[in-house]
Amino acid sequence: MIEVEQLRKSYGELTAVDGVSFTANPGEIFGLLGPNGAGKTTTIGCISGLLTPTSGRVKVMGHDVVREGPEARAKLGVVPQEIALYDDLSARENLAYWGGAQGMRNPKLKERIQQVLELSGLQDRAKEPVKQFSGGMKRRLNFACGILHFPSVLLLDEPTVGVDPQSRVRLLDLVRAEARGGTCVLYTTHYMEEAEALCDRLAIVDRGKVIAAGTLAELRSMLAERDLLRLTGLFPPFAARTALEKIDSVEILQADESLLLLSLAAASQKLPAIFAALAGAGAEVRGTTLTQPSLESLFIKLTGKELRE
Repeated sequence: MIEVEQLRKSYGELTAVDGVSFTANPGEIFGLLGPNGAGKTTTIGCISGLLTPTSGRVKVMGHDVVREGPEARAKLGVVPQEIALYDDLSARENLAYWGGAQGMRNPKLKERIQQVLELSGLQDRAKEPVKQFSGGMKRRLNFACGILHFPSVLLLDEPTVGVDPQSRVRLLDLVRAEARGGTCVLYTTHYMEEAEALCDRLAIVDRGKVIAAGTLAELRSMLAERDLLRLTGLFPPFAARTALEKIDSVEILQADESLLLLSLAAASQKLPAIFAALAGAGAEVRGTTLTQPSLESLFIKLTGKELRE
């Protein structure tokens, strides 16, 4: 349903997307996980036809988005990161506008508007102007506009940013429902827990490149069951690093004056030796966080840093 091959998008000397490749299938939720500025939104822009790739190729349902734009966009739904609503119009009027833009007409449009209002939990507020809505309600209506015309391919760009917990749960349930109905969903996020809970397959992206891709099980296997140990405090970097390098199987991912990030197997058993080594190096440990293999620990292992907001 989506084919991206060596996609590259540059703005002068800045390369926002650098050789990204992946495919997404019907009924699948494919995630793009990465920090803000990783190139996720630019990738969405190229797939939707809003941006022209510098090089590479993108196909939606077999149609090249550059050479066959109208055909590629015919069954494409987009839920942008920025709210695409008219504040002075009601929820129902916004849906009518976007449905009309997709070529939908009454009575089918009227029936579908009622359906998506109920799905998004907005049926009781349908006649109110959007400017009176909370952020979570606007996000839900933004999503409803994207699925109104029964898209076969749905692009979701950070759809839960800044929403309340109840709206987040509702939105994630709506995403799952779209995939169960056979829709191909491309979901971008910088929330690790969303990616783990939602995506069938995903690609971790950073600085415009795919640094790992696969199912959750395949990605976790890259860690070889190694834990992530995060230590905060006061650390003489050279002395702390030298002391830790003497402990078997400890991999130092990051070491500075206030933070140590370590990757190691059976971390809980090695804590006494680690604390003793650091104390001998003149370090002061003030906080300890131990994380079992996860997307977060994989991201840190691959990039050497925590996920940036």
